[in-house]
Amino acid sequence: MTEQHETPSGASGKALVRDIPQATVTRLATYLRVLAGMVDSGVVIVSSEELAVAAGVNSAKLRKDLSFLGPNGVRGVGYDVAKLRTRIEDVLGLSQGHRVVLIGAGNLGRALVGYGGFGVRGFTVVGIFDNDPAVIGQSFAGLVVRDVEQLTAQIPALAPTIAVVAVPDEAAQDVCDHLVEAGLPSILSFAPLELRAPAHVQIRRVDLAMELQMLSFDAARNDAPALPEIAQVGSGRIARRVPQPSLLTHAAPVEPARGRPARRTAPHSATPHSATEPSTKGSVITP
Repeated sequence: MTEQHETPSGASGKALVRDIPQATVTRLATYLRVLAGMVDSGVVIVSSEELAVAAGVNSAKLRKDLSFLGPNGVRGVGYDVAKLRTRIEDVLGLSQGHRVVLIGAGNLGRALVGYGGFGVRGFTVVGIFDNDPAVIGQSFAGLVVRDVEQLTAQIPALAPTIAVVAVPDEAAQDVCDHLVEAGLPSILSFAPLELRAPAHVQIRRVDLAMELQMLSFDAARNDAPALPEIAQVGSGRIARRVPQPSLLTHAAPVEPARGRPARRTAPHSATPHSATEPSTKGSVITP
């Protein structure tokens, strides 16, 4: 039996959620996915180190993220998996579930409506709309595609809280306007362009092409050969790094040979310059 610190009576997720940074909210969704898997596997107690490893973050960051939820664990014991899962669901607004309408019954829309992961995470697709006569009336995942012209009229009966927009780019703003008019407070858009909406409407944009470009960059960066260390690069000039003298040692002055006058050195020029700057264009200076 482990003692579990609970959130004070009457405190809801909404009381704390306003102060949670967006990056922490993103990681909370990851923790929730991991915790759901642990519940399914029969795990009862998990330490912060174990949960952090499973979520791909360090334990200090995880503990800081969970501190936004109020007291949840016991030092030296860990977190009650089921209770922590419920707490995160409450803060993320998932406790009551969400009803979702999908606009766009193309390839992407049909794939989304057929994804079983939404239901187990509290999202139920209750309607799908399109303007293509060829798909209107067809059934996908148990839902009949309705004419998008009926969207505003059907919203009250469907009572959705979230809309997903999976239409061609040129139609996205018009669909967004209809959703705003119908009173939808939250919109997830797969169109790459920025949608205009009143400040009270929350819009999240998923740009698949941009995500692929970021993966392409990561792959190119990992495959790129290491560049040589360069101290200064100028127009047409290449200079290798010259070792800097140690700050802890000083060269001993050279005593001139007895009987010979000491050689006078030329005074330093007042013009600032780099110690490795070539005197002629295209030359290479080596130590």
